[in-house]
Amino acid sequence: MHKNIIMLGTFDTKGREFKYLYDELQKRGVDVTTMNAGVMGSTGLFPVHISAEEVALAGGGELSALRSRGDRGAAMKVMAKGAQELVKRLFGEGRLDGIIGMGGGGGTSIVSTAMQGLPVGVPKVCVTTLASGDTSPYVATKDILLFPSIVDICGINTFSRTILSRAAGAVCGMAAQEVEVSKEDRPIIFLSMFGNSTQCVEQCMELLDEAGYDTMVFHATGTGGRAMEELIRQGYPKAVLDVTTTEWADEVGGGVLSAGPERLDGAGAMGIPQLIVPGCVDMINFGPVDTVPAKFKDGSRILYEWNPMVTLVRTDREDNRKMGEIFARKANAAKGKVGFAFPLRGVSILDGEGQLFQDWETDRLLFDEIKAGLEERISVREVDANINDMAFSRAIVQMLLEMLDGSKDGARL
Repeated sequence: MHKNIIMLGTFDTKGREFKYLYDELQKRGVDVTTMNAGVMGSTGLFPVHISAEEVALAGGGELSALRSRGDRGAAMKVMAKGAQELVKRLFGEGRLDGIIGMGGGGGTSIVSTAMQGLPVGVPKVCVTTLASGDTSPYVATKDILLFPSIVDICGINTFSRTILSRAAGAVCGMAAQEVEVSKEDRPIIFLSMFGNSTQCVEQCMELLDEAGYDTMVFHATGTGGRAMEELIRQGYPKAVLDVTTTEWADEVGGGVLSAGPERLDGAGAMGIPQLIVPGCVDMINFGPVDTVPAKFKDGSRILYEWNPMVTLVRTDREDNRKMGEIFARKANAAKGKVGFAFPLRGVSILDGEGQLFQDWETDRLLFDEIKAGLEERISVREVDANINDMAFSRAIVQMLLEMLDGSKDGARL
């Protein structure tokens, strides 16, 4: 059976370019379903299977009204929403094996929004002029391949022919690959990790493997935390070992790696066991040192250049007080089992004994704030170790297994 590729974009302004892409897809033996998100018209250069009128209706609007209003921003929102609803429907009906689109600013917004509605693993390729700089609004938490167009998407030339041909080959090649599904998959535990907590997480992974669990690790860089929260809500993990909650330091302190105010909500909402560690909350992340806000450079904060592109600012007592109140509130709202573990000898490498960020009194303020706000049902364990010591890893894995009721044949470490 041929794979079905959805070709999505604004056919009113990019008809010639999409004609070339359509032909390249057909050359590769796939079925192509075309979806027009262009508000001002269509094209007769190739068959259009899903019209702009249908896209607008799926987005809660009418094409004629969008045209008459003349509000490009509002029209983009409606068409993006409609395209997402339709590709989700096509996937649910088994009529979508991959999706490809292209555009500049507006087209990329519509195409990427549609792709964000599809599960991880579905091939998604977007040829775009915006495949550099901050691409997080377009990729979000999904596996979207942004394919740099090199030149503007305006006409067919030496460069655009090459790029569009390769992009067509990419989505068709991905769709042709069957993903092996193991029948031996074990229950999954989600973990969060940062460079300053890597050793702890790697030790926990080994211990959980011995206890009969598979693990998935998410890099706590904002996007990683959002992806973890989203996949928790989709029902993937049996439990969450949230070792690295550093994204809350960025949310509170105005850093660049915040995962947003919903971080720590997923496991509680799903009612699955969740063990929370205030890992790496001693640091707020910024870019190169000259991007650090002036208020942190008055001598009251310690700054550390982790590498030329990352500068860390030590959190202070007020940051920790705020995080403590938030952590307790999030835990109290959880429907399932939840607990905390505190590493008393440092929440990161840099907070270890003799290290630049060592400030265990400020850490203690955070721990005490959490404990003061918790309901009695929530367990807390304090471990006289650094977060990266094996003693701490053993303690938190053991605690999580207890929260899981020893479900793996009473596994103990």
